Order: sequence, then C-alpha cells, then structure tokens
Amino acid sequence: MNWKIPLFKVYSDHTDIEYVTRVLERGSNWANGPEIREFEDNISEYIGAKYSVAFNSGTSALHALLLAHDLKPGDEVIVPSFTFISTANAPQFVGSKTVFAEIEDQTYGLDPEDVKEKITPKTKAIMPIHYGGCPCLINELREIADDYKLLLFEDAAESMGAKIKNKYVGTFGNSAMFSFCQNKIISTGEGGAITTDSDEIDKRLKLVVSHGRPESQNYFASAESMDYVALGYNFRMSSLTAALGVAQLKKIDYLIQMRRKNADYMTEKLSNIKQIVCPKPLNEYFPVYQMYTIRVKDGLRNKLAKHLTDRGIMTKVYFPPVHLTHYYMTNLKFKKGDLPFTEKISEEVLSLPIYPSLKTEEMDYIIESINDFYEGNSYE
Repeated sequence: MNWKIPLFKVYSDHTDIEYVTRVLERGSNWANGPEIREFEDNISEYIGAKYSVAFNSGTSALHALLLAHDLKPGDEVIVPSFTFISTANAPQFVGSKTVFAEIEDQTYGLDPEDVKEKITPKTKAIMPIHYGGCPCLINELREIADDYKLLLFEDAAESMGAKIKNKYVGTFGNSAMFSFCQNKIISTGEGGAITTDSDEIDKRLKLVVSHGRPESQNYFASAESMDYVALGYNFRMSSLTAALGVAQLKKIDYLIQMRRKNADYMTEKLSNIKQIVCPKPLNEYFPVYQMYTIRVKDGLRNKLAKHLTDRGIMTKVYFPPVHLTHYYMTNLKFKKGDLPFTEKISEEVLSLPIYPSLKTEEMDYIIESINDFYEGNSYE
C-alpha cells in the first residue's frame, strides 16, 4: 500500500553518504575494515560500557550473547512474551528453555513480581526488553538478579539512548543487545551490537562473531594462516554497514530530540480522548520513543486501526504475544490464557507513526483522524 504517512522513515543526511562512499571508493576492506572498531568504540563511549562488539543483526547478537555467557541445555531464561520473537527464540538457539513472565502496565516491561514467581533452581538468566524506547523496571530486576544470583541481559534493541537519571540502558545488566534495523533509533539497515564490561565476555563474543578465530590482525589483509580455537559463526558486520553506523551515531542526540518533541506533541493533543492511554514516562525516566504506542481501552483497537488505514496512516500492533504464535503453541504447548495480562495489553496497544522527520501537519492529520473516529462513534 502507498501510505500517506508510513509507520517509520529512516533518517539520513549527507554524512551517511560520505562515510559509506569512502569505504566503496577505497576498493578494499569492505569486510573487517577499521570502521567496525570505530563504530564499536563509539558505541562503548556513548553508552558508558567498557566493550562493544558489532554484529550483522540484533538476533545474531542475542545468540552470541547467550553463547558467550555459556547458556546450556537445561538452563532457563525468563523473558517477556510481549516482545519481538528473537527475544524468546534466543534461548532456543542454545538449547535452553524459554520461560515467559508477565509484563507490567507502567513500561510494558517484565513484571518483577511475576519474574520472582517464575524462578526455579534451573533459572540461569533474566532477559527483559526496554519496550519501544522506554526503560523497563530494570533497577528492580537488577535487584532480583542479584538476590537470586542470576545473570541479567538487557534486550535494548529499541532503546539506544534511553536512560534512568544519567545511566543509559545497556549498562544495568551483565551484557546488553542493541539493534540497528531500519526502524530503530539509529539504523544501518541491519545490524546489532553487544555491550559489556566483562573482559572475558568480550573475548568470547569476538570468537563467536568470526568462526572462533582469534584475530590479532586483519584476516583478509594477512598472508598468514590463522588458527580456530572455538566453534564460531559468521556474524560479522561489514565495513560498509559500520561506516553507516558511525555516521548515524554522530546524530543520535538530534534524532532522539526530534522523536521526543514529536511524542510530546502527540501526547498533548491526544490526552483529551478518554478511551486512549498515551505513553507516560516514569519519574526520572528518559524514553527515546522508538515507538509511540497508545492503548485503546474501549475494545475498538482493530476498528481504529482500520479507520487509520483507510485514511492512509500506517499503524501496527507491537506486539502480538510470542507464546501465541504457531511455533510456540504447536511445539512448546503454550496456549491462550497462559499470560492473561500480557494478552490483555496486546489486545489494546497500537503503535502510531513517530519518526524524526514527521511533520506537525502530518501529526495533526493523525490526531484529526483519531478524533474523527471517536466523534463518528458518538463517544462522549
């Protein structure tokens, strides 16, 4: 469909073109070039983590994270079902068990109280997401992880730049994952990264990312044969992708500023509709609004979505519960009713367009269309 207003647009400028062009024009090191280390170092500096390792996708990064932390068959990892499916799939990649816990209605992150209920002697890790650019109740989850001596992994795919007080997401857990897919805060088309403060995990990640090969020098620029000391994968990010990441990261604060400005405008204009719940950040939370998700509490979410589609406005449900997908119901025997609160929230949420270049007149059109829907349904 040719949307009048799509759900997202990738923001780019001349810097992105210049940085990628440099790699293209030099005619070498399109893989394993210096841009990869530059991007990794810049991520570490921005987030405040000791190490960062770049990957070809956020999903590859999650897979590598669990391998590096030695998750094994029989281990249990507590995750939300209200997430993109890679969060839940990652434990499956390493033979561990995916254990779903409920979410809470303040940030749509893991509910600390239900997490405690799901802990067993086999639990090895808790892996929450920071939903839509908003930090979850990560301090409470950190405390639980410490109390039960569990690992804490942050799936921060959607939330680069989000923080609580002055502490960035990605620095609360043992390790964290960021995604640079096309609809994220910064984008490289596809891409991801793991951040960590652990020397050992950093070394393991670097083996996983490139076939288990320790690289003291550039494999493609050396005539030397190199050894392979562990089982690894080809999860590398290309130099072209990393160059784009370097350029994108230079403007991340501007992109976040524009998202927050647009979100504030939408909230101001939509808050008078009593059937809608707008995002409301917790005290001292700094969301970056990778998504702008409302809750439609009158049971008319799907009708509102169709109404907006008819007006050329793209919306989407983020997220349908993972435990109700075909794979999880058929192979892992989950069923409707297993996570009633997650299922309830999922039936109410609707994500609206909220990209940096979204214009005021476009937001006014979205707001007007929503108002027209409720006026047409004769709501008081």
